[in-house]
Parts: sequence; C-alpha cells; structure tokens
Amino acid sequence: MTTSLYHKVGAASLILMVSVLLSRMIGLLREMTIAYVGGASGGVDAYQIAFVIPEILNTIVASGFLSVTFIPIFSRYLAENQEAEGWKVFSIILNSFGSLMIVFVIVSMWLAPELMPWVAPGITNPALIADAVHMTRIILPAQFFFFTGGLFTAVQFAKEIFTIPAIAPLIYNTCIIAFGVMLEPYLKMEGFSWGILIGAFLGNFVLQIWGAVRAGMRYTLRINFTHPDFIAYIRLTLPLMIGLTMTFSTEFFLKFFGSYLPEGGIACLNYGLRIMFVIVGILGQAVGTASFPYLARLAADHQIAEMNHLINRTLQYLSLIVPFSMLLMVLRHEVVRILFERGRFDAAAAAQTAAVLIYLMMGAFAFGAQAVVVRGFYALQNTLFPAIYSTIGVLLSIPFYIVGVRLMGAVGVALAISLSAAFQVVLLYIIWNYRMHNPESRGVFGSYLKMAAFSIPAGVGLEFIRRMLTHGAATPGLMKSLMVCGVVFLLFMTLLTAAGHVFRIREITDTFRRLMQKAI
Repeated sequence: MTTSLYHKVGAASLILMVSVLLSRMIGLLREMTIAYVGGASGGVDAYQIAFVIPEILNTIVASGFLSVTFIPIFSRYLAENQEAEGWKVFSIILNSFGSLMIVFVIVSMWLAPELMPWVAPGITNPALIADAVHMTRIILPAQFFFFTGGLFTAVQFAKEIFTIPAIAPLIYNTCIIAFGVMLEPYLKMEGFSWGILIGAFLGNFVLQIWGAVRAGMRYTLRINFTHPDFIAYIRLTLPLMIGLTMTFSTEFFLKFFGSYLPEGGIACLNYGLRIMFVIVGILGQAVGTASFPYLARLAADHQIAEMNHLINRTLQYLSLIVPFSMLLMVLRHEVVRILFERGRFDAAAAAQTAAVLIYLMMGAFAFGAQAVVVRGFYALQNTLFPAIYSTIGVLLSIPFYIVGVRLMGAVGVALAISLSAAFQVVLLYIIWNYRMHNPESRGVFGSYLKMAAFSIPAGVGLEFIRRMLTHGAATPGLMKSLMVCGVVFLLFMTLLTAAGHVFRIREITDTFRRLMQKAI
C-alpha cells in the first residue's frame, strides 16, 4: 500500500472520528435528557422496546449494510469509468428495495400489537405494552429514511466524500433531544419518538439527497430484477438479512432478556451501553467506516497482502480501547453520576447503571475490532461467511443470557453481551486468518495481550486510589466526582505514556505522537 493511501485512510478516519465524537457526545446528551425526563422507569423501558420491531425491519432489508454491500459494486463502475451504469444500478436498488421497505413499514405498523409479546415477552404491564406499540408505530416510518439515506451515503463514500454523511447523526440526535424536550410536558416519552422520525427525515434523507446530488447523482425511475449487479447485490445482502449480526443481537437480546428484569432494568442497561459505545464509536466505528472504501479498492485489485497489513495495523491501534475501557470501569460510579444523576434519575438508578457498566466495558474491544474485521470480508464481497459465523456465535451465547439474567439480573445480561461480542470477533478473525493466510495475526493478538497486561494491574491501582479519594463521602456530589475523574485520568495518562515508552508499545507512542502533531 502506498503512503498516500495510508494518508487518505488517516484523513478520512479523522473526519469521521470528529463526526462520531460529536455524534456520541450529542448521543450522550440525548441519553442524559431521557434520564432526566424518565429516569430508570417503565416508561423508558417502553421507549427502548419500541425500537425492536424497527431494528428487525432494518435487518430484513439490511439498511445498516448498504455502505458495505453497495460500495464495492458502485466503486467498480467508477474504476472502469462507467459511472452512468453505476447510477442505473443505484436507481434500480433504490426503487426496488425502497418500495419493499414501504410495504414492510405499513405491515409492521398494522401487526405491532401482535408482535410485541414476541419481542418483549417479560413485559406484562398492559399500559407499558400499549405505550411501546404506539411509539413503535411512530418510529417505523423512519426506517424508510434510514434505508434511502444509507444508499445516498454509500455513493458519497464511494466517491471519497465523507463530510455530509458525517453530519447526519448530529442532526438526528439533535432532533431527538429538541422534540423530546419540547413535547415531554404533553406527550412524555412519546416526544422522543417524534424526534426520531423528524431527525431521520432531515439528517438521513433530505441532507443526504443533497449530498448525493453534489456527488453527481443521476436518478431514474427504473426497476430491473434481472440486472446482473442487482442479482449480485441480492447475493451480497441476503446473508445479512437472515444472519444475526453483533449489533442487532446486542440490541435485541438486551431488550428481550431485559424485559424479564424489574421495571427500569432495560433503561439502565441501555444507559450503560451508550457510554460504552462512545469509546467504540470514536475508535472502531470511525476507523472501520473510513478504511472500508480503501479495503474495497485493494480487494478489487487483488492486493490481499496489503489488505491483511491494513487490517492488522488498524486492529493493533484499536487495542488502545482496552486501557480506556479499564479507565471507565474504575470511574464507573463517577461517570454515571456526572452524566445522568439528576431529575428523575436517582442514586439507585445510578448505582445499577454503574454496576452493569463494568461488565459492558469488558466487551468494548470486541465491538471496536469487529467494525474492522467484518469489513475485510465485505470488501471481498463475502457476506456469507461473517453472517454464518456471527449467527453461530450469537446462538452459542444464548445460554449465557439465560443463565445471566436468572442468576445475576441486569449485570448478567451485560456480561453475556460482552462474552458474546468477544467470542464473535475472535471467531471471525481466526476464520479471516485461515482463509486469507495472514502471517501477521500473532502481532495483533500480542498487542491486545500487552494492553491487558498493562490494564489489569493499572486498574487495580487506580481503583484503590479512587476509593481513597472518595473515602468518607457516602454520596459524592458533582464537583467531588469531577475532581476524582480528573485526578484518576491524569494518573492513568501518566501510566499509559510511561508504559508506552518503557515497554516500547508502538500503539501507545505512535498514537500520542500523531495526536501531538495534529494539535501543533
């Protein structure tokens, strides 16, 4: 791989990293607003359950995978200077699957009351079920905007345009917060549902149409079910439609098994998951999304060795998620208190959320690494293998959920999420190494072991210091929590920097050096 291509990946990653950082921050603000308004209550549980049927619908048409299934097809046309034909395929897929999505939305809205007992069987309160059904019907039409917006985003990524797609989640989350706050006095949690619908329309649909037009979009009203690339798209997408992915299974099982918890259990699990996804999103999601167009290009050129090198190198730097996950484990009480403990979110809810956070952070590295590993398969237009093995991993993890929720409650569900994620990503990476003859994989596993070797003793020491700082304070206030976070973070960064230099951990020293260069 040329140095210029590495620079392009880095630049694209930086753009998306800033976007994801802002999006995650606004996403946290969204969760903080929900916590303030609804706390850890049955109403928030109903709001979270309202996402399950829309998420299933998204999986059926693989809306979340449009970038990874359509980009290789469209990129090939660009590489062969046949852009006009690429836009024809774009129109065929948009028209065909867009029509299908509309039908699915209408049918799902009609069947929502009958489907609800299947997606949240542990909920027995008729009022909560009714609320969940009503909010499901509001959220469902947004899935059409997510699907079409995904295609508009894919063509922009294929043309190496990242800025406009990066704005979409910012608009989406801002609308959820704004309409949730404005409508809460009248509609309670329903107001946030309307924010989802409006945010999807503005950020994922309207804005991305404009971005696609700027990228040269040529839309035509055509449907051709026999076009070779439409058939190729179906072949690529079908495994993703029927397979159980890590993201979908996590969201689904959290709510399915969480429905058996006391009211507020789903809410606390969700708050903890959103904190965990901040780290995963900033590193794993941004880097994985930015690297995919370049992986697709290398795959098209049959440069497998370069693909292996890019994936291995990316995974090694993502091992930094491990020590930062440890930091959040140590500061779990303070972080939850700072973010959420106000309004209807009381000390009891904060304690439960902090308890699940420590188990969720155990799997953060897996969510980050999965965003990269799975894209290697997708770049080769192989969606079948990751779908099969991810599904196997999900199915084998079900006993962990069953035993966890029965014996440990909410923390058992959190632990099952992490175990399932770790098992899936390790399995996928081993399969990748076997199929692609990847000789550098030992270095990747070594990087994660080095980070774990640093993080475990450092975590024990920092936990001792945190307890010393909070000794005698039964319920530390906001300023005390901020002070503890500041002291522990400074100690953590000192230890991390020292470990990088003393033990020559390139992932640490190189990352800090690059950050310093960017800052200067």
